[in-house]
Amino acid sequence: MMLHRWFPWKQIISSLARSRGFIDPVSLLSRLEGFGQPLEIREPLELLRAGLVFHARGLLNTGAIQHNLDWVWPYWVERQYNPHDDAFIPRAFSITHVNLTSRNWTAVGIPGFDELPIVDPRGLVTPFWDSWSVDAWIVTDHGENVYPSRLRFVTQYMDMAGRVAVVTVANHKSLQLISRVTALLQEDGTPACVIDLSVSSPDPAWLVVALRPYNPEGVSFISDISLLPENNGWLVDNQRQVIFSRNPDHTSFSYYRQGDVKTHLFTSHDLLDVHCRVGMATAAALFRVSEGSTAVQAAIPLTTDKHLAAESIAGWSGVLTEAARLDVPEPLFQYLYDAALRSLVLHSPAEIYPGPFTYKRFWFRDAVFALHAMLAAGLLSRVGRLLDSFPDRQAGSGFFHSQEGEWDSNGEVLWMFLQYCKLSGEAPRAQWSKAVHRGAEWIVNKRLPAESNAPYSGLLPAGFSAEHLGPNDYYYWDDFWGVAGLRAAAEWFDRIGEVAHAERYRKEADQFFECVRKSLADAAQRLNQQGMPASPFRRMDPGAIGSLVAGYPLQLFAADDQWLLATVDFLLEKCTFRGGFFQDVIHSGINAYLTLHMAQVLLRAGDIRALELFRTVAELASPTGQWPEAIHPRTLGGCMGDGHHVWASAEWVVMQRNCFVREEGARLVLGAGLFPEWLTQSKPLSFGPTSTPFGPVTVSITPEDDQITVAWQGEWRGAAPEVCVCLPHFPVLTVKADASTVTLKRSERR
Repeated sequence: MMLHRWFPWKQIISSLARSRGFIDPVSLLSRLEGFGQPLEIREPLELLRAGLVFHARGLLNTGAIQHNLDWVWPYWVERQYNPHDDAFIPRAFSITHVNLTSRNWTAVGIPGFDELPIVDPRGLVTPFWDSWSVDAWIVTDHGENVYPSRLRFVTQYMDMAGRVAVVTVANHKSLQLISRVTALLQEDGTPACVIDLSVSSPDPAWLVVALRPYNPEGVSFISDISLLPENNGWLVDNQRQVIFSRNPDHTSFSYYRQGDVKTHLFTSHDLLDVHCRVGMATAAALFRVSEGSTAVQAAIPLTTDKHLAAESIAGWSGVLTEAARLDVPEPLFQYLYDAALRSLVLHSPAEIYPGPFTYKRFWFRDAVFALHAMLAAGLLSRVGRLLDSFPDRQAGSGFFHSQEGEWDSNGEVLWMFLQYCKLSGEAPRAQWSKAVHRGAEWIVNKRLPAESNAPYSGLLPAGFSAEHLGPNDYYYWDDFWGVAGLRAAAEWFDRIGEVAHAERYRKEADQFFECVRKSLADAAQRLNQQGMPASPFRRMDPGAIGSLVAGYPLQLFAADDQWLLATVDFLLEKCTFRGGFFQDVIHSGINAYLTLHMAQVLLRAGDIRALELFRTVAELASPTGQWPEAIHPRTLGGCMGDGHHVWASAEWVVMQRNCFVREEGARLVLGAGLFPEWLTQSKPLSFGPTSTPFGPVTVSITPEDDQITVAWQGEWRGAAPEVCVCLPHFPVLTVKADASTVTLKRSERR
């Protein structure tokens, strides 16, 4: 350690680089750091590791793809390398080639089970995390080929009747290929990814099921493929199996130097295996299409372990028993809610993942937003179980560590601990109290001194952008979470009767919030405009989206607070594209979940523009009811992060719930986010039961010819709350606590 301190590593590295004609990396990093505020730590190892892994694959893609464009590649490659396509990206100075235009995929799985197979927009199936894939296409005897990844249009949707399945229907002239992908427990009790394929063709043809050394991110090596002893499937790299429901009529194999197996499907039938030194082995199983159609199933065992979680055995009907039901007259909104609910369940087997592939790892921030949505959906027991694991993730310092240099996690965890107790009605769990105390102390000790006149006086230190807001800076996002965390700790200790702790954290929260408000006031004076920039040193720019957290979900400011409303007005005017929030920093795409943050702030303020944003997000959803982390402004495919982003699913659930019922202080606000057109038809609307601090409640709205009836059924834990009925374009009605229904005359509509 001492050697590291005094040995002149930087000078040696700089001299070595210059002597070889390279740019000085030490000077470069110093210049780069100058764009942000000083940091107490270097770049987080987690970010560096993730970036290196991502671009290492991109480097492999560079070597594998562009020289082999006669192969059948996944959909993103077929588009991104096609100069006729809007998704085309020139490659001249790109060292790595990565998917930047069609980061879209949909997870299937079994509740409580960790493996999450994904399906891309053209039916390519990647059964294991970061693995090889299985594709299918049609070859006719006349030499016509139907490759779904090369088709401009297919039909794809999520089937939620029973299991979760992704169905892809590819049509070309008179040919049709249907793929249905799901995960299920087999007869022996082991889980498998199952692909049901069917082909219709008026002429003699073949269904080709192919093993592919890639996935929606790029190359994923296969070195060895062999036929199973019964000739009914493959053994892949001596580990995994693909088992067909019947033996293929023909099989074919190829290695990299021979090219893609698609070029010689009907040769070398006597081969039983293949080895590829490069790791680009391919194989095809051919099934004859007779009498106009054929059907084949491919099953891929996901594990041999039969000791599964109870919810895996119970299945979807069991795990969704307590979930809130939504009934609305618009099929798209209904579909998206049902899909989002299943996304939350799939991605929280034992811990919470923000996505099934790129983001299949744990962050407190994403976990807290997912838990928030689960509370809204009434999945209380699931939330409690998942929160039980949080104290074990706390460092000795009290830091809830997602990654170094991001200071929002402690506030998020403390806020969520309290939210669970408030909405479930459960007393604070003793095993969480130590974590709350240590977490609150970390926030108190982490704050900068409040005595100076610096713009960051009393705030949290400069950190890396938790919400991709830009270079390291003193982000208000972190501070708002810190204030909320300390307030939550104060109420926590109030509830368990530890008055001294409660008073301490309440005082610390008030002082912290006052420092934030002073910094915001100074920033407004500096900028000569009202609104909350991302940090004391930033102008108003897309990073200001992070400051909206003070309104949603934290409600640190009143619904009509001018700082909040000025910020959202700026974002609507300067930072939207195609009606959604466009994040210029890092994402460079339309962001669904941050668009819904804007909508939530407007919903609280009674601003009808919230519904415009809500509908925009609905229309940006994929055909399977999902959103990538960021959406390409031209292709409308994913351009950032995971292609099935759970935070977006979480925000959809909360938005749908808050449109029916939300809390505002000691009141429940009903119906404020219902679309006026939903109230002009005869179908009843309802949502619930959903958790509130007053007890679970179900809200129903019944439109009739000349009136609309709003009813609510609550299981109140104490006195019934005050209820405010706020249907758009109708007078606001505040009713007595013991009421359970109101009627609005259509003649009163404004």
